[in-house]
Amino acid sequence: MTLIPTTNWAASFHYGFRDCLYPSSLDAVCEIVARSSRIKTVGSGHSFNAIADGEVALSLTDLPIDPVVENDGRQVSVAGHCTYGELALFLHRHRLAIHNLASLPHISIAGAIATATHGSGNRNGNLATAVSGLEIVAGDGRLIKVARGDADFAGMVVHLGALGVVTRVTLDVQPEFQVAQCVYDGLAWNKLLANLDDIMALGYSVSVFTQWGQRAGSIWVKRTAPDDKWPADIHGATRATVNRHPISGLDAQNSTEQLGQYGRWSDRLPHFKMGFTPSNGEEIQSEFHIPRGYGVAAIDALLSIREKFAHLVQAAEFRTVAADELWLSPQYRRDTLSIHFTWTRDQDAVNAAARHIEQALSPFAPLPHWGKVFTGHHIGGKYEKLVEFARLRDRMDPERTFSNAWLENVVFGSGEG
Repeated sequence: MTLIPTTNWAASFHYGFRDCLYPSSLDAVCEIVARSSRIKTVGSGHSFNAIADGEVALSLTDLPIDPVVENDGRQVSVAGHCTYGELALFLHRHRLAIHNLASLPHISIAGAIATATHGSGNRNGNLATAVSGLEIVAGDGRLIKVARGDADFAGMVVHLGALGVVTRVTLDVQPEFQVAQCVYDGLAWNKLLANLDDIMALGYSVSVFTQWGQRAGSIWVKRTAPDDKWPADIHGATRATVNRHPISGLDAQNSTEQLGQYGRWSDRLPHFKMGFTPSNGEEIQSEFHIPRGYGVAAIDALLSIREKFAHLVQAAEFRTVAADELWLSPQYRRDTLSIHFTWTRDQDAVNAAARHIEQALSPFAPLPHWGKVFTGHHIGGKYEKLVEFARLRDRMDPERTFSNAWLENVVFGSGEG
């Protein structure tokens, strides 16, 4: 019996698939694509909208992930459906690392780069910036291999599923490194707003978690230098003496180790451990990226309307992401403050809250996370390189084998599907 995906991982979005194909070889992938009129690749199901929806799904989970260290230990190539958690285990055996991870290691590499998923850190680009090569099955079934420096490569990495099936990814790697994290509780809003830049520069990766209450919340600082001294307090927030969960009140056993204990990069950079339920599980997510210079004003604007959305928030998070040159990345030529929301699972209420947030952030050039919940239309029109991306799609998928209504409406603004 063929298993057909019905919902995303949080069971908050219901797919419309009537079939799912599971090829067991690269040749079979090419053959399936060549004979398909429409098909959508599915990964780990960590998107919260219709970006990957369609009638026929294509899953690559029957193919081996086959990771290989290349280029004298400076790169690793791996199947696109491999998760970051699986890759991290392989890299550890070779004492290697990638530059950053998202908040959870359960997501597939191809899906994460397709939507410019990210971690945090003033100097850390999103996960797609580590990509140095791709193997993509185009709309006619041809296998295309591209590398950084090739024409249009910068348009192929954050691809939104519009260009083809990413079967293999090559990533930049570096020597394995150690990370420790500490949490600081009780940060006041006035201290956050007065010291936002300083707070976000406290470590290799920094997050501020909030529930939009009377106090801002907690600072999560992740550092790489083993001789770092951890102060007892930071801007009035005091160092926690027990492990915390990002969602206040939940058991911290799912969270990565804290309390300043150094450990492997892959065991500290995510907020959640591999093998445990990430976040809450029963949730919806939204996220909005704004130029970092607008950070204080944007947070202040949201504070002024928090009564319209705070009751739906399980946790919200402020992170920073470095600028890049990837065409459809929200960080294209701009450093961002990224404002994330983990919502209770009430889609209608979340949609209404997202509209309020989008309106409040509108003076600050916001761009939503491609794989999360937002209500704006023709988001692609906000991207300087959309015309070039559309031309690239015309070459790689002229028959629109990989299209769906979401792509046509949200990215290309055609209203077709």
